[in-house]
Amino acid sequence: MDRLDVGLGERSYPLYFGNGNLGTIGACCKERGLGMNVAMITNPTVGSLYADGVRDSMQQAGFTVNLVEIPDGEEYKNSVTLNAIYDRCVALGLDRGAFILALGGGVVGDIAGFAAATYLRGIPFVQVPTTLLAQVDSSVGGKTGINHPQGKNLIGAFYQPRLVLIDVTVLATLPEREFLCGLAEIVKYGIVLDRELFEYIESHGDKLLARNSDSLLHVIRRSCAIKAAVVENDERETGLRAVLNYGHTVGHAVETLTGYGRYKHGEAVAIGMVQAARFSERSGLSRHDETERIVALLTRLGLPVDLPQFGADEYTEALWHDKKVREGGLNFVYNRGIGEFHIGRVTDISTLLTACGIEA
Repeated sequence: MDRLDVGLGERSYPLYFGNGNLGTIGACCKERGLGMNVAMITNPTVGSLYADGVRDSMQQAGFTVNLVEIPDGEEYKNSVTLNAIYDRCVALGLDRGAFILALGGGVVGDIAGFAAATYLRGIPFVQVPTTLLAQVDSSVGGKTGINHPQGKNLIGAFYQPRLVLIDVTVLATLPEREFLCGLAEIVKYGIVLDRELFEYIESHGDKLLARNSDSLLHVIRRSCAIKAAVVENDERETGLRAVLNYGHTVGHAVETLTGYGRYKHGEAVAIGMVQAARFSERSGLSRHDETERIVALLTRLGLPVDLPQFGADEYTEALWHDKKVREGGLNFVYNRGIGEFHIGRVTDISTLLTACGIEA
């Protein structure tokens, strides 16, 4: 296995990358000195594929594994599901010597991490992401939380995992739509932080779409290295880390307006990135040909690029409920061409909507 460390002092932790390394999770948890009682949180879809293998690995390392299943879907990333996890942990008698293992995509990781952050005022947790999006984004950096009817991820905590184990072989069973969502987040890193990564995706798009393991390992590790460096610099998103929200401002509005069910997160982010690119171009930070290059790559990867039809008032309300709103302004991430970024404040939402083709 390849290893990359996220350096956060006493909260530092390793990321393990491999092709067929899922069965090492027990040994990895033991090496990290975790307690012997674990609640493995997953959903029926992922659990039917990988729970037995993970349980076997954990049991061989001496752990007692308690399975906790939650419903599958972004619409279940809410307080009802969170309370069900608490109820199960209490019923199992989990104490502060126990830990939570999140086996699944971003929804499982986010809600399991928040449960770990708040149960008994905090117990350790481990991330075993099974979607490409979770492997390159949500499993790394310690953002945990749930959605609120008025907005995405409005309730949560920064709480770092004890380790993250990434196995590209699990991506073979990932539905195509979920796989493409992960590619959207990888493109994000390229647009605002790494021109070479963007160009690699352009030149290796066919291999990535074919799920070539070497190409996937390259972009996954590079994406995680970029995110680790950002998190090390700004763990709690007071400055630089905001760059990782590129495409997410409008993307979250799309998710909120469509009830978290019509678009998957990566699809909404792809739509949001196109709108961010257009706003960046309108603001003089990027050229038209660079915007078209971004649109072309996302389209080639099979991702949506067009905003769903809602009125200006509806988009305005959704944007003002975004958690990035500060003192009457929206912190917005622009791309400077391809490979660089700018963070600015938007106080007049209508200018953003106009750039997106939405007229009041």
